[in-house]
Amino acid sequence: MAAPVWRRCLRRLREVAPWRSSLHHRGNTALSHFPQPFWKPPLRAFSKNARQVHTAPARALFRLRPLPILVLTGGGGYAGYRQYEKYREQELEKLGLEIPPKLAGPWEVALYKSVPTRLLSRAWGRLNQVELPHWLRRPVYSLYIWTFGVNMKEAAVEDLHHYRNLSEFFRRKLKPQARPVCGLHSVISPSDGKIINFGQVKNSEVEQVKGVTYSLESFLGPRTSVEDLPFPPAASHSFRSQLVTREGNELYHCVIYLAPGDYHCFHSPTDWTVSHRRHFPGSLMSVNPGMARWIKELFCHNERVVLTGDWKHGFFSLTAVGATNVGSIRIYFDRDLHTNSPRYSKGSYNDFSFVTQANREGIPMRKGEHLGEFNLGSTIVLIFEAPKDFDFKLKAGQKIRFGEALGSL
Repeated sequence: MAAPVWRRCLRRLREVAPWRSSLHHRGNTALSHFPQPFWKPPLRAFSKNARQVHTAPARALFRLRPLPILVLTGGGGYAGYRQYEKYREQELEKLGLEIPPKLAGPWEVALYKSVPTRLLSRAWGRLNQVELPHWLRRPVYSLYIWTFGVNMKEAAVEDLHHYRNLSEFFRRKLKPQARPVCGLHSVISPSDGKIINFGQVKNSEVEQVKGVTYSLESFLGPRTSVEDLPFPPAASHSFRSQLVTREGNELYHCVIYLAPGDYHCFHSPTDWTVSHRRHFPGSLMSVNPGMARWIKELFCHNERVVLTGDWKHGFFSLTAVGATNVGSIRIYFDRDLHTNSPRYSKGSYNDFSFVTQANREGIPMRKGEHLGEFNLGSTIVLIFEAPKDFDFKLKAGQKIRFGEALGSL
Protein backbone atom coordinates (compact mmCIF):
# COMPACT_ATOMS: atom_id res chain seq x y z
CA MET A 1 0.00 0.00 0.00
CA ALA A 2 2.96 2.36 0.54
CA ALA A 3 4.06 2.27 -3.12
CA PRO A 4 0.80 3.63 -4.61
CA VAL A 5 0.76 6.45 -2.07
CA TRP A 6 4.33 7.40 -2.98
CA ARG A 7 3.49 7.42 -6.67
CA ARG A 8 0.46 9.61 -6.12
CA CYS A 9 2.55 12.19 -4.20
CA LEU A 10 5.16 12.24 -6.98
CA ARG A 11 2.48 12.82 -9.63
CA ARG A 12 1.01 15.68 -7.56
CA LEU A 13 4.46 17.37 -7.28
CA ARG A 14 4.95 17.08 -11.04
CA GLU A 15 1.60 18.76 -11.59
CA VAL A 16 2.55 21.72 -9.32
CA ALA A 17 6.10 22.23 -10.68
CA PRO A 18 5.15 23.66 -14.13
CA TRP A 19 2.84 26.23 -12.51
CA ARG A 20 5.59 27.37 -10.10
CA SER A 21 8.11 27.54 -12.93
CA SER A 22 5.81 29.67 -15.05
CA LEU A 23 5.22 31.98 -12.08
CA HIS A 24 8.96 32.56 -11.72
CA HIS A 25 9.26 33.15 -15.45
CA ARG A 26 6.51 35.76 -15.46
CA GLY A 27 8.07 37.50 -12.45
CA ASN A 28 11.42 37.77 -14.16
CA THR A 29 9.77 39.02 -17.37
CA ALA A 30 8.11 41.85 -15.42
CA LEU A 31 11.36 42.74 -13.69
CA SER A 32 13.11 43.04 -17.04
CA HIS A 33 11.25 46.34 -17.54
CA PHE A 34 13.17 47.96 -14.65
CA PRO A 35 16.27 50.08 -15.51
CA GLN A 36 19.25 47.75 -15.62
CA PRO A 37 21.69 49.87 -13.54
CA PHE A 38 19.46 49.61 -10.46
CA TRP A 39 19.11 45.83 -10.23
CA LYS A 40 21.04 42.75 -11.17
CA PRO A 41 19.39 39.56 -9.90
CA PRO A 42 21.70 36.54 -9.69
CA LEU A 43 19.98 33.98 -11.96
CA ARG A 44 19.89 30.21 -11.57
CA ALA A 45 18.87 27.93 -14.41
CA PHE A 46 17.49 24.41 -14.38
CA SER A 47 15.96 22.24 -17.04
CA LYS A 48 12.52 20.73 -16.85
CA ASN A 49 10.85 18.96 -19.75
CA ALA A 50 13.50 20.36 -22.17
CA ARG A 51 12.54 23.95 -21.25
CA GLN A 52 14.96 26.24 -19.42
CA VAL A 53 13.51 28.31 -16.61
CA HIS A 54 15.25 31.13 -14.66
CA THR A 55 14.59 31.81 -11.02
CA ALA A 56 16.03 34.21 -8.44
CA PRO A 57 15.74 34.48 -4.67
CA ALA A 58 13.28 37.22 -3.62
CA ARG A 59 15.86 38.88 -1.35
CA ALA A 60 18.17 39.47 -4.35
CA LEU A 61 15.67 40.90 -6.80
CA PHE A 62 16.81 44.51 -6.19
CA ARG A 63 20.53 44.90 -5.63
CA LEU A 64 20.99 48.71 -5.73
CA ARG A 65 24.16 50.13 -7.21
CA PRO A 66 25.78 52.88 -5.06
CA LEU A 67 26.86 55.27 -7.86
CA PRO A 68 23.37 56.02 -9.32
CA ILE A 69 21.99 56.51 -5.82
CA LEU A 70 24.74 59.01 -5.00
CA VAL A 71 24.12 60.87 -8.27
CA LEU A 72 20.38 61.07 -7.64
CA THR A 73 20.55 62.03 -3.98
CA GLY A 74 23.79 64.04 -3.87
CA GLY A 75 22.25 67.24 -5.21
CA GLY A 76 19.26 67.01 -2.89
CA GLY A 77 21.46 66.29 0.10
CA TYR A 78 23.72 69.24 -0.67
CA ALA A 79 20.71 71.54 -1.10
CA GLY A 80 19.35 70.30 2.23
CA TYR A 81 22.68 70.97 3.90
CA ARG A 82 22.73 74.55 2.53
CA GLN A 83 19.19 75.11 3.80
CA TYR A 84 20.23 73.88 7.25
CA GLU A 85 23.22 76.23 7.25
CA LYS A 86 20.94 79.12 6.25
CA TYR A 87 18.49 78.28 9.05
CA ARG A 88 21.32 78.10 11.59
CA GLU A 89 22.64 81.51 10.48
CA GLN A 90 19.18 83.04 10.84
CA GLU A 91 18.87 81.67 14.37
CA LEU A 92 22.28 83.08 15.31
CA GLU A 93 21.28 86.46 13.87
CA LYS A 94 18.14 86.48 16.04
CA LEU A 95 20.34 85.91 19.10
CA GLY A 96 22.59 88.80 18.09
CA LEU A 97 25.62 86.56 17.65
CA GLU A 98 28.29 87.20 15.03
CA ILE A 99 28.31 84.65 12.22
CA PRO A 100 31.79 83.71 10.99
CA PRO A 101 31.90 83.63 7.17
CA LYS A 102 32.29 80.23 5.56
CA LEU A 103 33.38 80.79 1.97
CA ALA A 104 32.52 78.50 -0.93
CA GLY A 105 35.33 76.66 -2.64
CA PRO A 106 36.15 77.19 -6.34
CA TRP A 107 34.34 73.99 -7.33
CA GLU A 108 31.21 75.08 -5.48
CA VAL A 109 31.19 78.46 -7.22
CA ALA A 110 31.80 76.77 -10.59
CA LEU A 111 28.98 74.31 -9.92
CA TYR A 112 26.60 77.13 -9.02
CA LYS A 113 27.58 79.17 -12.08
CA SER A 114 26.91 76.14 -14.30
CA VAL A 115 23.19 76.42 -13.49
CA PRO A 116 21.52 78.24 -16.43
CA THR A 117 20.28 81.14 -14.29
CA ARG A 118 20.36 83.57 -17.24
CA LEU A 119 18.10 81.32 -19.29
CA LEU A 120 15.81 80.74 -16.31
CA SER A 121 15.65 84.49 -15.67
CA ARG A 122 14.69 85.19 -19.28
CA ALA A 123 11.97 82.53 -19.06
CA TRP A 124 10.75 84.08 -15.81
CA GLY A 125 10.72 87.50 -17.46
CA ARG A 126 8.55 86.23 -20.31
CA LEU A 127 6.22 84.53 -17.86
CA ASN A 128 5.86 87.84 -16.02
CA GLN A 129 4.63 89.46 -19.24
CA VAL A 130 1.77 86.99 -19.70
CA GLU A 131 -1.55 88.70 -19.04
CA LEU A 132 -3.49 86.97 -16.28
CA PRO A 133 -7.23 86.39 -16.53
CA HIS A 134 -9.22 88.89 -14.49
CA TRP A 135 -10.49 86.22 -12.09
CA LEU A 136 -6.97 84.84 -11.45
CA ARG A 137 -5.25 88.12 -10.55
CA ARG A 138 -6.46 88.47 -6.98
CA PRO A 139 -5.52 84.92 -5.82
CA VAL A 140 -2.09 85.04 -7.51
CA TYR A 141 -1.15 88.48 -6.19
CA SER A 142 -2.64 87.73 -2.76
CA LEU A 143 -0.40 84.67 -2.47
CA TYR A 144 2.65 86.79 -3.33
CA ILE A 145 1.59 89.49 -0.85
CA TRP A 146 1.15 86.92 1.90
CA THR A 147 4.45 85.15 1.13
CA PHE A 148 6.69 88.24 1.03
CA GLY A 149 4.78 90.64 3.29
CA VAL A 150 3.96 93.29 0.68
CA ASN A 151 2.22 96.42 2.01
CA MET A 152 -0.34 97.26 -0.68
CA LYS A 153 -1.67 100.23 1.31
CA GLU A 154 1.39 102.14 0.08
CA ALA A 155 0.73 101.34 -3.58
CA ALA A 156 -0.61 104.09 -5.83
CA VAL A 157 -3.22 101.57 -7.05
CA GLU A 158 -4.40 99.13 -4.36
CA ASP A 159 -6.88 97.26 -6.57
CA LEU A 160 -5.16 93.98 -7.52
CA HIS A 161 -7.28 93.60 -10.64
CA HIS A 162 -5.57 96.71 -12.07
CA TYR A 163 -2.28 94.85 -12.64
CA ARG A 164 -2.52 92.87 -15.88
CA ASN A 165 0.55 90.71 -15.27
CA LEU A 166 3.20 89.95 -12.66
CA SER A 167 5.63 92.44 -14.19
CA GLU A 168 3.21 95.34 -13.65
CA PHE A 169 2.61 94.20 -10.09
CA PHE A 170 6.35 94.00 -9.32
CA ARG A 171 6.93 97.49 -10.74
CA ARG A 172 3.97 99.11 -8.97
CA LYS A 173 4.33 102.77 -8.04
CA LEU A 174 3.86 104.21 -4.55
CA LYS A 175 1.59 106.94 -3.32
CA PRO A 176 3.39 110.31 -3.31
CA GLN A 177 3.19 110.63 0.49
CA ALA A 178 4.32 107.03 1.14
CA ARG A 179 8.05 107.88 0.96
CA PRO A 180 8.90 111.44 2.04
CA VAL A 181 12.42 112.42 0.97
CA CYS A 182 14.67 113.59 3.81
CA GLY A 183 15.96 117.07 3.06
CA LEU A 184 18.25 117.40 6.09
CA HIS A 185 20.84 114.84 4.99
CA SER A 186 22.98 114.92 1.88
CA VAL A 187 22.63 111.22 0.97
CA ILE A 188 19.36 109.26 1.22
CA SER A 189 18.50 105.61 0.61
CA PRO A 190 17.80 105.08 -3.10
CA SER A 191 15.44 102.17 -2.41
CA ASP A 192 13.66 100.07 0.16
CA GLY A 193 15.73 97.22 1.53
CA LYS A 194 18.13 95.98 4.18
CA ILE A 195 21.51 97.51 4.97
CA ILE A 196 24.09 94.77 4.40
CA ASN A 197 27.27 96.76 4.93
CA PHE A 198 28.65 100.31 4.88
CA GLY A 199 31.78 102.25 5.79
CA GLN A 200 35.08 103.41 4.36
CA VAL A 201 36.78 101.65 1.46
CA LYS A 202 40.26 100.56 2.52
CA ASN A 203 43.09 99.11 0.43
CA SER A 204 40.90 99.05 -2.70
CA GLU A 205 38.80 96.27 -1.14
CA VAL A 206 35.09 96.60 -0.33
CA GLU A 207 33.20 94.50 2.21
CA GLN A 208 30.09 92.89 0.73
CA VAL A 209 29.39 91.54 4.23
CA LYS A 210 31.55 91.63 7.34
CA GLY A 211 34.67 89.56 6.74
CA VAL A 212 34.03 88.96 3.00
CA THR A 213 35.48 91.45 0.50
CA TYR A 214 35.63 92.07 -3.22
CA SER A 215 38.00 94.04 -5.42
CA LEU A 216 36.94 97.63 -6.11
CA GLU A 217 38.54 97.57 -9.56
CA SER A 218 36.92 94.23 -10.48
CA PHE A 219 33.55 95.59 -9.44
CA LEU A 220 33.68 98.99 -11.19
CA GLY A 221 36.05 98.04 -14.00
CA PRO A 222 39.00 100.12 -15.26
CA ARG A 223 38.85 103.86 -14.73
CA THR A 224 37.02 105.80 -17.45
CA SER A 225 38.95 108.15 -19.71
CA VAL A 226 40.08 111.39 -18.14
CA GLU A 227 38.14 113.41 -20.72
CA ASP A 228 34.84 112.24 -19.23
CA LEU A 229 35.77 113.26 -15.68
CA PRO A 230 34.96 116.68 -14.26
CA PHE A 231 37.75 116.23 -11.68
CA PRO A 232 40.91 114.55 -13.06
CA PRO A 233 42.26 112.10 -10.46
CA ALA A 234 45.75 112.41 -9.09
CA ALA A 235 48.36 110.07 -10.51
CA SER A 236 48.47 106.98 -8.31
CA HIS A 237 49.02 103.26 -8.50
CA SER A 238 46.12 102.58 -6.10
CA PHE A 239 42.73 102.22 -7.76
CA ARG A 240 41.06 103.67 -4.67
CA SER A 241 43.26 106.75 -4.90
CA GLN A 242 42.33 107.18 -8.55
CA LEU A 243 38.70 107.63 -7.54
CA VAL A 244 39.43 110.21 -4.85
CA THR A 245 39.62 113.54 -6.66
CA ARG A 246 40.15 115.96 -3.76
CA GLU A 247 42.64 116.14 -0.94
CA GLY A 248 41.29 115.23 2.48
CA ASN A 249 38.45 113.12 1.11
CA GLU A 250 37.77 109.43 1.73
CA LEU A 251 35.97 106.78 -0.28
CA TYR A 252 32.77 105.31 1.23
CA HIS A 253 30.41 102.51 0.30
CA CYS A 254 26.95 101.25 1.21
CA VAL A 255 25.21 97.99 0.18
CA ILE A 256 21.40 97.73 0.20
CA TYR A 257 19.65 94.41 -0.45
CA LEU A 258 16.13 94.54 -1.95
CA ALA A 259 14.00 91.53 -0.97
CA PRO A 260 11.27 90.24 -3.34
CA GLY A 261 8.59 91.94 -1.23
CA ASP A 262 10.25 95.36 -1.31
CA TYR A 263 9.42 98.30 -3.56
CA HIS A 264 11.38 97.49 -6.74
CA CYS A 265 12.12 100.97 -8.11
CA PHE A 266 15.26 102.88 -7.15
CA HIS A 267 15.85 106.62 -7.07
CA SER A 268 18.67 109.12 -7.07
CA PRO A 269 20.32 109.12 -3.61
CA THR A 270 21.59 112.72 -3.91
CA ASP A 271 21.99 115.64 -6.28
CA TRP A 272 24.58 114.48 -8.81
CA THR A 273 25.42 114.25 -12.51
CA VAL A 274 25.69 110.88 -14.31
CA SER A 275 28.44 110.99 -16.94
CA HIS A 276 29.09 107.34 -17.72
CA ARG A 277 27.40 103.92 -17.81
CA ARG A 278 29.18 100.57 -17.81
CA HIS A 279 27.23 97.34 -18.27
CA PHE A 280 28.80 94.06 -17.14
CA PRO A 281 27.04 90.95 -18.50
CA GLY A 282 27.56 88.07 -16.11
CA SER A 283 25.98 85.40 -13.96
CA LEU A 284 22.68 85.84 -12.18
CA MET A 285 23.33 84.18 -8.85
CA SER A 286 21.24 84.94 -5.80
CA VAL A 287 22.46 88.00 -3.87
CA ASN A 288 20.65 87.42 -0.57
CA PRO A 289 22.76 88.01 2.57
CA GLY A 290 23.38 84.29 3.03
CA MET A 291 24.92 84.01 -0.43
CA ALA A 292 26.94 87.19 0.13
CA ARG A 293 28.52 85.50 3.16
CA TRP A 294 29.23 82.34 1.19
CA ILE A 295 30.60 83.49 -2.20
CA LYS A 296 33.56 85.85 -2.28
CA GLU A 297 33.26 88.64 -4.88
CA LEU A 298 29.64 87.66 -5.52
CA PHE A 299 28.80 91.12 -6.90
CA CYS A 300 31.72 90.89 -9.33
CA HIS A 301 30.38 87.61 -10.76
CA ASN A 302 26.87 88.92 -11.37
CA GLU A 303 25.47 91.09 -14.13
CA ARG A 304 25.43 94.76 -13.11
CA VAL A 305 25.00 98.28 -14.39
CA VAL A 306 27.47 100.86 -13.04
CA LEU A 307 26.53 104.54 -13.22
CA THR A 308 29.39 106.93 -12.44
CA GLY A 309 29.58 110.69 -12.22
CA ASP A 310 30.18 113.39 -9.66
CA TRP A 311 28.46 115.28 -6.87
CA LYS A 312 29.48 118.30 -4.86
CA HIS A 313 32.21 116.39 -3.02
CA GLY A 314 33.73 114.54 -6.00
CA PHE A 315 33.28 111.01 -7.37
CA PHE A 316 29.88 109.29 -7.03
CA SER A 317 28.60 105.95 -8.35
CA LEU A 318 25.47 103.83 -8.10
CA THR A 319 25.52 100.18 -9.21
CA ALA A 320 22.42 98.05 -9.78
CA VAL A 321 23.36 94.37 -9.35
CA GLY A 322 21.23 91.70 -11.02
CA ALA A 323 20.26 88.40 -9.41
CA THR A 324 18.38 85.18 -10.12
CA ASN A 325 15.13 86.05 -11.91
CA VAL A 326 16.28 89.69 -11.96
CA GLY A 327 18.06 89.81 -15.30
CA SER A 328 16.09 92.91 -16.29
CA ILE A 329 17.66 96.14 -15.00
CA ARG A 330 16.14 99.29 -16.42
CA ILE A 331 17.58 102.81 -16.30
CA TYR A 332 14.87 105.28 -17.29
CA PHE A 333 17.07 107.74 -19.20
CA ASP A 334 19.16 105.03 -20.94
CA ARG A 335 17.20 103.50 -23.81
CA ASP A 336 20.28 101.79 -25.27
CA LEU A 337 20.73 99.56 -22.21
CA HIS A 338 19.69 95.91 -22.72
CA THR A 339 20.44 93.49 -19.89
CA ASN A 340 20.40 89.67 -19.74
CA SER A 341 21.15 89.30 -23.43
CA PRO A 342 21.40 85.69 -24.69
CA ARG A 343 24.84 86.41 -26.14
CA TYR A 344 27.69 87.93 -24.24
CA SER A 345 31.43 87.44 -23.81
CA LYS A 346 32.64 86.34 -20.42
CA GLY A 347 34.50 89.11 -18.62
CA SER A 348 33.41 91.76 -21.11
CA TYR A 349 31.66 95.08 -20.47
CA ASN A 350 29.98 97.78 -22.53
CA ASP A 351 30.67 101.48 -22.00
CA PHE A 352 28.43 104.40 -22.84
CA SER A 353 29.19 108.07 -22.19
CA PHE A 354 26.45 110.60 -21.53
CA VAL A 355 28.95 113.42 -22.11
CA THR A 356 28.69 114.55 -25.73
CA GLN A 357 29.54 117.61 -27.78
CA ALA A 358 25.99 118.86 -27.28
CA ASN A 359 25.92 117.93 -23.58
CA ARG A 360 29.24 118.50 -21.83
CA GLU A 361 27.90 117.82 -18.34
CA GLY A 362 25.97 114.53 -18.53
CA ILE A 363 22.59 113.65 -17.01
CA PRO A 364 21.69 115.79 -13.96
CA MET A 365 19.76 113.93 -11.25
CA ARG A 366 17.92 115.45 -8.31
CA LYS A 367 17.73 113.76 -4.91
CA GLY A 368 14.74 111.41 -4.87
CA GLU A 369 14.16 111.50 -8.64
CA HIS A 370 13.17 108.22 -10.33
CA LEU A 371 16.27 106.48 -11.69
CA GLY A 372 15.43 102.86 -12.57
CA GLU A 373 13.81 99.58 -11.56
CA PHE A 374 14.28 95.84 -11.09
CA ASN A 375 11.75 93.14 -11.91
CA LEU A 376 12.37 91.49 -8.52
CA GLY A 377 14.51 92.07 -5.46
CA SER A 378 18.23 92.66 -5.97
CA THR A 379 21.05 94.89 -4.66
CA ILE A 380 22.14 98.54 -4.90
CA VAL A 381 25.78 99.45 -4.18
CA LEU A 382 26.80 103.07 -3.60
CA ILE A 383 30.49 104.04 -3.79
CA PHE A 384 31.28 107.71 -3.38
CA GLU A 385 33.82 110.26 -2.31
CA ALA A 386 33.19 112.52 0.69
CA PRO A 387 35.08 114.48 3.36
CA LYS A 388 36.49 112.62 6.34
CA ASP A 389 33.74 113.85 8.64
CA PHE A 390 30.99 112.11 6.65
CA ASP A 391 28.85 110.15 9.09
CA PHE A 392 26.53 107.24 8.28
CA LYS A 393 23.21 107.23 10.15
CA LEU A 394 22.89 103.46 9.88
CA LYS A 395 23.22 100.12 11.60
CA ALA A 396 24.19 96.93 9.76
CA GLY A 397 21.16 94.72 9.22
CA GLN A 398 18.57 97.44 9.69
CA LYS A 399 15.58 97.83 7.38
CA ILE A 400 15.45 101.09 5.47
CA ARG A 401 13.03 102.74 3.07
CA PHE A 402 13.58 104.96 0.09
CA GLY A 403 13.94 108.62 1.15
CA GLU A 404 15.36 107.91 4.62
CA ALA A 405 18.79 109.24 5.57
CA LEU A 406 21.94 107.26 4.81
CA GLY A 407 24.41 109.84 6.06
CA SER A 408 25.54 113.42 6.10
CA LEU A 409 28.40 115.75 6.94
